[in-house]
Amino acid sequence: MENFTTIEKAGEAEYEIQRSRFIAQPVHAATADEARAFLVSCKKKYYDARHNPSAWVLGAAGARQKSNDDGEPGGTAGNPILEAIKKRGLVDTVCVVTRYFGGIKLGAGGLIRAYGHAAHLALDSAVLVRCLHLVRLAVTIDYTLLSLVENFVRQENLRTEDAVYEENVTLLLLLEEEQQGSVEEKLTELTAGRAVFEKRGRVWGKAPL
Repeated sequence: MENFTTIEKAGEAEYEIQRSRFIAQPVHAATADEARAFLVSCKKKYYDARHNPSAWVLGAAGARQKSNDDGEPGGTAGNPILEAIKKRGLVDTVCVVTRYFGGIKLGAGGLIRAYGHAAHLALDSAVLVRCLHLVRLAVTIDYTLLSLVENFVRQENLRTEDAVYEENVTLLLLLEEEQQGSVEEKLTELTAGRAVFEKRGRVWGKAPL
């Protein structure tokens, strides 16, 4: 599976132009059902608003995409919201932009700019996270090497799971794919070839942005 970037903490922003008020809210959504549920909750919350356009991008590769203009002229609302999400490379993300009409028509170009700008502002306010598919690498050493290897792990700022202490000690490192070869090479040199490596599947990890 591919690494991906998504929303860890929802954002919100308001933008007003020509007396029309735009309220944008992006959140994490892992499925279409979650995205639809959030859209429904926004419509209930802002029941007196004229429009609640939305867009979402789902799946690690962003394969599932949808936008909805919710009564605005075609392509003037949902699509600019969708483009704001895609520009940041986000997936598993839904954004709803509620509009309270101020009585002055903005025109197609004005609507596109307004919905896009509101979505960008809200995405700027969200907390993003990079989800990483990590290799779990078991490094087995004898106890005389433990402090040396632990110091290396700290210096390299490597992700770890709890070590296993038996006859020898096994450190469990969580590495990005491109790190594995370099880490094994450095540890082999550091331990004079006494470290034993074993790949033990993969896990998901997170890196804040």
